[in-house]
Amino acid sequence: MMRPMFSRCAPLRAAIPPVSRSLGVFQSVRQYSITPEAASDSKPQDIDPSKLVVEKTTTPGALKKPEDLIFGRNFTDHMLTIEWNKTSGWLAPHITPYQNLSLDPATCVFHYAFECFEGMKAYKDREGKIRLFRPDKNMERFNKSAARIALPTFAPTALIDLIATFAKLESRFIPEQRGYSLYLRPTMIGTQKTLGVGPPGSALLYVIASPVGPYYPTGFKAVSLEATDYAVRAWPGGVGDKKLGANYAPCIVPQREAMSRGFQQNLWLFGEEEYVTEVGTMNFFVAMRDKETGQKTLVTAPLDGTILEGVTRDSVLSLARERLAPEGWKIEERKYTMKEIDEAANEGRLIEAFGAGTAAIVSPVRSISWRGKLVHCGLQDHEESGEIAAKMKTWMEDRQYGDDEHEWSYVC
Repeated sequence: MMRPMFSRCAPLRAAIPPVSRSLGVFQSVRQYSITPEAASDSKPQDIDPSKLVVEKTTTPGALKKPEDLIFGRNFTDHMLTIEWNKTSGWLAPHITPYQNLSLDPATCVFHYAFECFEGMKAYKDREGKIRLFRPDKNMERFNKSAARIALPTFAPTALIDLIATFAKLESRFIPEQRGYSLYLRPTMIGTQKTLGVGPPGSALLYVIASPVGPYYPTGFKAVSLEATDYAVRAWPGGVGDKKLGANYAPCIVPQREAMSRGFQQNLWLFGEEEYVTEVGTMNFFVAMRDKETGQKTLVTAPLDGTILEGVTRDSVLSLARERLAPEGWKIEERKYTMKEIDEAANEGRLIEAFGAGTAAIVSPVRSISWRGKLVHCGLQDHEESGEIAAKMKTWMEDRQYGDDEHEWSYVC
């Protein structure tokens, strides 16, 4: 019989007090801090990898041919689970056979979206060792997301140790070819049975894994975008900079609209100024020559709350400062508009554009539909990628697969 996962539920905490007012005027300060108090601040027990219990499957699944893998469709034999409640803190972690969860219909995750997640990968190097790529950055963001929605936080190194153990256990699912990996999905949900609105008294952290190949079945090819201003992905003071499931579902309808008109993804614009934020679920980069000086410049939006703090974004910026800046490039994190991109294209200053994210690493952009016209992003008809996007992909994979030994690569 399946082990019940949610037998421990704590009473609901007191409701969060309303925003205080003084003479009918809202306080000018935000009602939450940059590092908001997490539900786990009073926990007596953090995650303890030494208490891990492993139950291996007796019916291992068959492996698919690498070329037949579809992103996120196939899963490994096991899953990592860790329960939490506000009385005991984090309980003993378990690795069990992959199985369904059993949740009451009143579980708070279903009603109030107490859910956050991460996307990361495990790679197999030439010697067969398993490597994670910058897991510390994923854990840092995971904690920020959890804290923002009153879910428990945890010691990052403890969860990294457990994920490394889990990845090694599932190593047979990781194809050895370059370009293939094991996609890891750490997820946390509120599990308290209640229709009351308040911090969950219990939660579940679990990790599942999916063997994957190139994100786009067509390979490393340029995509076309539709600039979207009628729908907003994120806004200042919101939660667009956190990796919450609630941020993703509202983006599907605009994406379907764009696809119906022949475009692969949305380029999300913000405000009357039409600031460029993200492309689909990726961060966005533009390479162009400075209007005044002609200097080659790599530009991306700043971390102002309207974009996700991407691990791949940070990696691209670090690599650019390390390898492009010495060649005379200027690297900028600043607000920029769709009009600025259009002007650079019209004046022959737009070099290339690409998205950056865990799933695809980089995704070159051929054109952007904006205000009834196509803005061409520097590629010739026979080209599928610009020079910078291709270099970034190679540089990143060199470190992911251990060909370029670097501190970003965590050997399990």
